[in-house]
Amino acid sequence: MENLARACNPLDMANSMAASGQHSMTVARAAIDEALALRAAADHAPAPVASVFVAPQQMPYIDLERNLVAAPDREVEVLFVLKQPQIILLGNVLSDEECDAIIAHCGTRYTRSTVTGEADGASVVHEGRTSEMAFIQRGEAEVAERIEQRLAALAHWPPECSEPFQLQKYGVTQEYRPHYDWLDPDSSGHRSHLARGGQRLATFILYLSDVEQGGGTVFPGLGLEVYPKKGNALWFLNTDVNHQPDKQTLHGGAPVVSGTKIIANKWLRQGRYG
Repeated sequence: MENLARACNPLDMANSMAASGQHSMTVARAAIDEALALRAAADHAPAPVASVFVAPQQMPYIDLERNLVAAPDREVEVLFVLKQPQIILLGNVLSDEECDAIIAHCGTRYTRSTVTGEADGASVVHEGRTSEMAFIQRGEAEVAERIEQRLAALAHWPPECSEPFQLQKYGVTQEYRPHYDWLDPDSSGHRSHLARGGQRLATFILYLSDVEQGGGTVFPGLGLEVYPKKGNALWFLNTDVNHQPDKQTLHGGAPVVSGTKIIANKWLRQGRYG
């Protein structure tokens, strides 16, 4: 009630409550709606006729009715599901041959990985991201096109509403410290990227290689670490159903201790990317 009296934004309040880990987003929003109704009653004002939160927007999703999900050319295994925030580990997403073909296609094209600059949106080298990266543009490789269509079918989302594959290669000691995949609408550096297709609603991380030791995908706020396994894919939603950034999705790539880790990122956008 005190935060509402200070005119705090209800959506920001709900995101903060959910990020604390003590409440789900649904519970947080219901509590804020109830507080608004009580405040209106205390002020002898009409109670809100509906939730202060906007109606849910269309979101990509993976069908979890069965333990095997039918893709156009294979059955994908559901290995584990975390419901809030939604994180799903999928098996048999890629064959060994497809993983090897993607890696071979990029060959020696890797350059030092960068991040988006907060001030102007430029690509800048950052000490927290020490891997190397390469891109596969749409239409560049048949194997990438086939995988992109498979992911689009799994996520029920148009392939044109996604960014090109971004490969990341991690050698021993290399890492990507915890970060968010969603784009910050309050950051001047992210606004130009938001204009090219909207928010990043979901992430696929495709594991293209096995790693002898280390290199897990970590969610420090959730106490979760996913070890890389060739052919598997990790899926998670970056926003809530209103397309607002979810701060529970803080994640990173743990340092590789032994071996080489190669992944491919696929980010799903609100609209057509380009």
